[in-house]
Amino acid sequence: MNHPMNELLADLASRKEKALQAGSQRAVERHHSKGKMTARERIDYLLDEGSFQELDMLAHHRAHGMGLERTHPYTDGVVTGFGTIDARRVCLFSQDFTVFGGALGEVFAEKVHKIMDLAETMGVPMIGLNDGAGARIQEGVVSLASYGGIFFRNVRASGVIPQISVVLGPCAGGAVYSPAITDFVFMVQKTSHMFITGPDVVKTVTGEDVTLEELGGAASHASKSGVANFVSPDEKSCLDDVRYLVSLLPANNLEEPPREVSSDDPERLVPELIDIMPTSPNQPYDMKEIIAAVVDNGDYFEYSAQWGRSLTCGFARIDGRVVGIVGNQPQSLAGVLDITSSEKGARFVRTCDSFNIPLVTFVDVPGFMPGSDQEYGGIIRHGAKLLYAYCEATVPRIQVITRKAYGGAYVVMNSKSIGADLAFAWPSAELAVMGPQGAIEIVHRRELESAEDPAARRAELVEEYTERYANPYIAAARGYVDDVIDPSETRRVLVRSLDMLASKREELPRRKHGNIPL
Repeated sequence: MNHPMNELLADLASRKEKALQAGSQRAVERHHSKGKMTARERIDYLLDEGSFQELDMLAHHRAHGMGLERTHPYTDGVVTGFGTIDARRVCLFSQDFTVFGGALGEVFAEKVHKIMDLAETMGVPMIGLNDGAGARIQEGVVSLASYGGIFFRNVRASGVIPQISVVLGPCAGGAVYSPAITDFVFMVQKTSHMFITGPDVVKTVTGEDVTLEELGGAASHASKSGVANFVSPDEKSCLDDVRYLVSLLPANNLEEPPREVSSDDPERLVPELIDIMPTSPNQPYDMKEIIAAVVDNGDYFEYSAQWGRSLTCGFARIDGRVVGIVGNQPQSLAGVLDITSSEKGARFVRTCDSFNIPLVTFVDVPGFMPGSDQEYGGIIRHGAKLLYAYCEATVPRIQVITRKAYGGAYVVMNSKSIGADLAFAWPSAELAVMGPQGAIEIVHRRELESAEDPAARRAELVEEYTERYANPYIAAARGYVDDVIDPSETRRVLVRSLDMLASKREELPRRKHGNIPL
């Protein structure tokens, strides 16, 4: 006799099959023709094979008007659920551009709210794969209020669980604010676009003629606005990078980042650092070469690489421990701190502090960027963000001064006086209020004006000043640096220091939150 359950199972299978084919074949083909994977293909590629558990697969909208009542596709345009990446749990949603163009309606948003709540309650990372046309016009104010529910949850989970936004298609209007609140934004060249108002509206309102790619493409957001932290040439390499980032992050703010057994000798010397450092203090070098030499296997995962380029930030491992690295980049603007690099550094430092990632700071900074455009743009306010971020960070903090450490910029770059646990300097370090030329002009102005041979006297004074201040020994004598080290021992010293600092605990005074100069 045929069991009644078999009929029910056949019905269930038919419904689920419809949900799996929610978008029309034509829509899927058009989607593929743009070099894009479907919502489900992305999930299958990102997660460990067979680990995805879908939720709300059979949900559909209940709205009326503008022809909506004629079609009720399952999933309502977003696939939600949980699974694993390298056997570690994550929650995610994946917007489906083949259903209503991925536009957000009430049920779509309810599904997203639900999975976000689950991620926060369980303390696991939340990943959003964004590919949608924004609010569903037919659902009016309901879809706008539904966005509010997403933003509210983004903020509530901020600093509690890692939140990763992957923009794999259009992301426009209010939809951009969820990625903007999250910890990391990934984009793909040519196929990802983010903007508040599209090119057509911009042209109508301002008369400005701008292409979709110029206005909101990955290249613009990576180099001009700083919205995109990671940019990839295609979707698969983008999702590979997301997997790699997840391997570096703890599941939540109460856990430590995952430690691996390193194949790179913790006692390894790095004599090549001596050759990287130029003979003249005015010559540039690539700070990323220093970082790559010191970290495990040269793996340095750079954050916002194209924006604020005078400061490099990124993740690496040192003896298997995850660290956040910040370093002035002498190759770009001589490594000065300007508005964009200060803002980038501040955001990165706070992200590391949120998720218990120790900070290693390499210092070679001649100062803050001078000029009226920087002053009017608020360099004081933006520089203060980086200062504030370091001051409030309670994770282990190590400073390594390689060369210039001048003025307020030295203080801001994780100095001992603002709470660094350990500060080391190479013999080439120069800790001073300012560079020799500027200092001489101020301190000895009268003497130079009356000198018989001002140029010769200036050279003498510069030499005296350089001898006295262009070294780390006054700072070492006063304890502002804990040790002057041979550059070739940098890795070994960092390994020991991170081991020592692993048990650091700091109790902060009770307060609602500080008031960072935004």
